[in-house]
Amino acid sequence: MASKRIGILTGGGDVPGLNMVIKSVVYRGAEHEWEVVGIRRGWEGLTHVNLDDSASSARYIMQLTTETTRTIDRSGGTFLHSSRTNPQKMKTLPDFLKGMVFPTSQSTKGGATTITTDVTSHVIANVERLKLDYLIAIGGDDTLSYAAKLHELGVKVIAVPKTMDNDVRNTEYCIGFSTAITRAMNAIQRQRTTVGSHERIGLFRVFGRNSGYTALYTAYVTAIRCAIPEYKFNLGKLIDLLLRDKRENASNYCLFVMSESSEWEGYRSREYGKADAYGHRKKANVAQDLSDEIEKRTGEETNVSDLTYELRSGEPDVTDRLVSTTFGNIAFDAVLEGKSGLMTAIVDGSYALVEIPDPKLGPRTVDVDTMYDKERMRPNYKNKIGLPIFLTRA
Repeated sequence: MASKRIGILTGGGDVPGLNMVIKSVVYRGAEHEWEVVGIRRGWEGLTHVNLDDSASSARYIMQLTTETTRTIDRSGGTFLHSSRTNPQKMKTLPDFLKGMVFPTSQSTKGGATTITTDVTSHVIANVERLKLDYLIAIGGDDTLSYAAKLHELGVKVIAVPKTMDNDVRNTEYCIGFSTAITRAMNAIQRQRTTVGSHERIGLFRVFGRNSGYTALYTAYVTAIRCAIPEYKFNLGKLIDLLLRDKRENASNYCLFVMSESSEWEGYRSREYGKADAYGHRKKANVAQDLSDEIEKRTGEETNVSDLTYELRSGEPDVTDRLVSTTFGNIAFDAVLEGKSGLMTAIVDGSYALVEIPDPKLGPRTVDVDTMYDKERMRPNYKNKIGLPIFLTRA
């Protein structure tokens, strides 16, 4: 009989490499005769499961074995599926919880009042009923902020950072980032032929709601200019730079990559749709807005390409395979050692265990003064001696 039970979940957006973390934990668990329980759809698996209902239990809870996870590392996405669920701010409750008493809060925005419910007590009750000795939560800032909350309340939690934005604090690297940059680089290199054939300006949008790492590093490896959320640029100056790049290129074209939240002076990034469980709305395509401005001011033709979801799809590259497998094993080692409230990380280029970031600090952002050349709107390529391999410190 298993001596311990570990629950594992993936929350928020999917990225390549999640399945390798899951498989690593399951296989290490098997070596120690420990059970690993998969919680499907992230935190929703602990807010919406009704353990007195067999159908609900089957939907959200699954035993993970070496057989069921043997091949999952061969593909991207998450074997356990995911959702953007915030147990502390539930707008609607599953039917079986309606009528139960939970703490509520109220907020008003744009004249509309929203009441949300905190079902953390239900989550903890489910952890106890499932007899989980540990919980391994894999996610970005939003998912891990709730992991930190559970740790404060006595649940033993180990966190694993993932996000193609690479913006989780206390670590220099998050699972999914390398694959995202590799995908962006390949897509941009392929599109050079089309943009060049028509002698246009190629504009590419990538994810990066709060941080510009994805755009910055894509620009770094493709040797093009970029816009990041941390720096609001002058539109006229950018257009002059792009026209110069185009004119000085023998094929008479140029390329530019933008974070989804990048802005120029006098422009504010637009949002649309309903807010998710953490208050985020979708971003309108800033590259299309820039395209409109360029064509209106200069008459130059542009190509606009939205690379966002393309960058998180498919299988992981070698870096994400290596880091994901290692993070999974570090997480299991932490469980073996009885640790809690910690996150796997890379610090100064080395693997480490650090505290789960304080949610109040928000995402990690690009240090503009050292990493970005504001005059040239390019990554700063100077003074890299002594930096870790990912060129930034946690």
